[in-house]
Amino acid sequence: MNTPELGLPMPVPAEGLPARVRIHEVGARDGLQNEKATVPTAVKAEFIRRLAGTGLTTIEATSFVHPKWVPQLADAEDLYPQISDLPVSLPVLVPNERGLDRALALGARRVAVFASATESFAKANLNRTVDESLAMFEPVVSRAKREGDDVRVRGYLSMCFGDPWEGPVPVPQVVRVCRALLDLGCDELSLGDTIGVATPGQVTALLAALTEAGVPVSALGVHFHDTYGQALANTLAALQQGVSTVDASAGGLGGCPFAKSATGNLATEDLVWMLRGLGIDTGVDLGRLVATSVWMAAHLGRPSPSRTVRALSHQES
Repeated sequence: MNTPELGLPMPVPAEGLPARVRIHEVGARDGLQNEKATVPTAVKAEFIRRLAGTGLTTIEATSFVHPKWVPQLADAEDLYPQISDLPVSLPVLVPNERGLDRALALGARRVAVFASATESFAKANLNRTVDESLAMFEPVVSRAKREGDDVRVRGYLSMCFGDPWEGPVPVPQVVRVCRALLDLGCDELSLGDTIGVATPGQVTALLAALTEAGVPVSALGVHFHDTYGQALANTLAALQQGVSTVDASAGGLGGCPFAKSATGNLATEDLVWMLRGLGIDTGVDLGRLVATSVWMAAHLGRPSPSRTVRALSHQES
């Protein structure tokens, strides 16, 4: 029997938390781009359709990067038309103006750029300094915004809490790049713990500093990896600071191909379980989500790393 049918987890609301959280689902992009094997386009499309059927409203679909860098997502032009009719937001990653051209040509209205808070990762990931990468993004963001009021741009910021080459990342350094991305015209920022080293106190300190710098909490999302088992604790710390957008990956798929110590993203199912227990609305049907991750795990030939998926699918078997 599926435990949600028994009323588990028991909702016990806590003061000071948002009533609703929007989950920014990244499994189809950030998750599948880290698979060694290339997932067929038809399977990706079905995965996204099943995710949409769970009640998720934001599903990051793919990335318009050069196939040499991320061959697992080389089918972006073939995939996007197969899912563009879905009544959900389908953001796509665009690394440069060429990527933006490709996305806009297919009708994409939600795009994202990918920046770094540290020089070492900017060099490794973008082959540029932090400031050079911001200069590269400026025409991308400004052009996207000129396409219409319905176009929204997200700025991903990696290495907000720790860097494998530089160690701890000073809070003012992260705040500076966040402000720069907003000044470029980004509508939303996603604060990334790319190697999963953040702890709740760090999360609280960064969010407090961003608020003091005039960055509205409504423009912020968080993106935690679970390398040291801290993703849910860090998410709760962010919720306590007013954040109501959380990135997560169905089944815990994904990591970062340019940060070898990074393990998977926060599993969407684990997040939904915690939020349900806190009485926070997500609009997500957990049973359908678990079934979707079990289905994808079968295609990938391995079990899902999500503890909630394992617990619920074991009980249903």
